[in-house]
Amino acid sequence: MIAALALLLALNSGDLELPPPPTESAKRLDFKNGDPLVPVRLMENTAEVTFASKGRLKLKLSGEPEKTVEGPAGARWRVRRVKGTPAAVRARIQIAELVFADKEGLEAAKTEWVGKGLKVRTQVLGQVFGIAGKVIDNRRYLLLIDEPLQTPEKLAPRQAQVLADLGIRTTLFEQVDTPAHLELELLSDDGSVVATAKDKISVESPDALPIEVQKVEYAVGYDNHGYEDRAFRGALQLMPDRAGMLAVVNLVSLEDLLKGLVPSEIFAKAHPEALKAQAVTARSEVLAKVGLKHLADPYLLCTEQHCAVYRGIASEQASTTAAVEATAGEGLFAKDGHLVDATYSAVCGGHTENNEIVWGGPPNPSLRGVPDTLPGKKSVASPSKGLGAFLAADAAAACKLSSFAQPTKYRWEKRFTAKDVDEKVASLNVGTVFAMNVTERGVSGRARLLSISGDQGANVVRGELNIRKLFGMLNSAMFEVRAEKDPKGRPTGWIFTGGGWGHGVGMCQTGAIGRAEAGQNYREILGHYYSGAQVARIY
Repeated sequence: MIAALALLLALNSGDLELPPPPTESAKRLDFKNGDPLVPVRLMENTAEVTFASKGRLKLKLSGEPEKTVEGPAGARWRVRRVKGTPAAVRARIQIAELVFADKEGLEAAKTEWVGKGLKVRTQVLGQVFGIAGKVIDNRRYLLLIDEPLQTPEKLAPRQAQVLADLGIRTTLFEQVDTPAHLELELLSDDGSVVATAKDKISVESPDALPIEVQKVEYAVGYDNHGYEDRAFRGALQLMPDRAGMLAVVNLVSLEDLLKGLVPSEIFAKAHPEALKAQAVTARSEVLAKVGLKHLADPYLLCTEQHCAVYRGIASEQASTTAAVEATAGEGLFAKDGHLVDATYSAVCGGHTENNEIVWGGPPNPSLRGVPDTLPGKKSVASPSKGLGAFLAADAAAACKLSSFAQPTKYRWEKRFTAKDVDEKVASLNVGTVFAMNVTERGVSGRARLLSISGDQGANVVRGELNIRKLFGMLNSAMFEVRAEKDPKGRPTGWIFTGGGWGHGVGMCQTGAIGRAEAGQNYREILGHYYSGAQVARIY
């Protein structure tokens, strides 16, 4: 098979800290058998779970002594929490995140925050794997407020103070001092207790059949929140969550995980070569992101939008499964051999964007903004030389000519009354708005700086996402804005005219479909959107 070497993430020098020790879930992937297993949260904060399979089930119950229980095909089991103790979790406030290559940006950021009166420390987060001559490296720097570790609850007032004083919304960097513990009972379908366990019950199917979990909670915090029975490939691990309640974790191979993820990212009826391109980007994105979230939890990924929407077998489609299998083990690598953080968006609007315009940090050679013009078609003027003309041009863009193109996403218009805008920008303290101008754009014309002037002053909004959020999440930052005025020249409304849907960095998903329909294979599609990056097998 392959030899994988997992390297340490940081050197303990000065104020540079090693990451906290991993929990029992093992925060690094194991490639020694090829396709790695990924712990994915299905449920947590529950007292009981019921599951079954059409095949046999084998259950291993931790404790002294360890027990093994085997059940016949079709048997239904319940695991019930008897009692538990929560994990001891402490944290520091995180104020910034920078890519690992941006050493100059790190020093500049430290100087900036110190100038604002905050003492900061640097934390390295992420992993490095050397595999078959390729490098998977998702390390990044975090800047933390250098104050004593506290419980998350005790840090809430301090976070509120930082927001009030500096206007900064912060997150927490957590570490587990003492793991949670749990006492469990295994019950048969008639309610009788079969066995007890401490901290963990592992469930697998010797027949390699899916395991059905009843009443899986989904879309927590969203309008479509609910519960449904779901079937999953792989194994289950039942263990304590951070609160000492029961967590249900699906230990699933990365390839099987992708079979459930890819259909939620792209139209399953799209051209097969576009589906293959999506499969490779999804695989690369999981590898680039895994281990960076849920540091104090017994899993690497959740099944919500925070990580990746995953419903198990119910999401799978024959077409996307074929794409995953056709590209099995393949990732996207830059010319220097490093894994590409293969981000993507729905519709680029005719031109993708440079990563630093959207997220800051140093330029990534694989994430350069490129025209989405189809091969052999005449290009139009660059949007950076005149966005209005670019938006009005009849360009032969792949995301426009794709059979899945949506005209209202390729080009769009959004209107606001003057009152709406004044209310949305009230926090900027400019008063009644009389002028808005984009003063810095990226290569695709996406706004990076928006100047807003009013009768009480002026202010600047920085960052693609901040600009979009200010106006109720604009479709994209590829826009021009103009005022509608009354006879006295006072704004009565504002019109945003734009293109694209999403941030625009990396692969344009609708464009990838258009390119596939025009005859490009998935390697050519990925090479176009990721500046010559190449597909290579990882395992």
